[in-house]
Amino acid sequence: IVRRIDPDLYTHLDTVGCDFMHLSFRWMNCLLLREMPLISAIRLWDAYIAEPSEGFSTFHVYICACFLVYWSPQLREMDLQDLLLYIQEFPTKQWGTQEIETLLAEAYVMKSLFHQAQRHFTDGSSPSKS
Repeated sequence: IVRRIDPDLYTHLDTVGCDFMHLSFRWMNCLLLREMPLISAIRLWDAYIAEPSEGFSTFHVYICACFLVYWSPQLREMDLQDLLLYIQEFPTKQWGTQEIETLLAEAYVMKSLFHQAQRHFTDGSSPSKS
């Protein structure tokens, strides 16, 4: 998803050797609870529960992608060590309703664009014919 919505960030992460497992392990296990204030996490989880049947398993992936892209300008300036330290302490302590609503809206748009159109996840080349 990140490769499609922010190719520059994707290229930078690849260049510095940052595996998406470095970024997503805690996000998947803690459902972003450690990355934002409790009130924001509760609003986020409310959206997961409201999503039909796949909120936590599917919508969360789009939330994580949009969350990462939100920090793209800062992350693209960092080497691997600084990047890994930064993602462990994102500056979200002051996040409020506006930031979480923006994140939810962007994730919903990404899910609407990509979820039922798996071809969007390819690199754009045409499939090989056998």
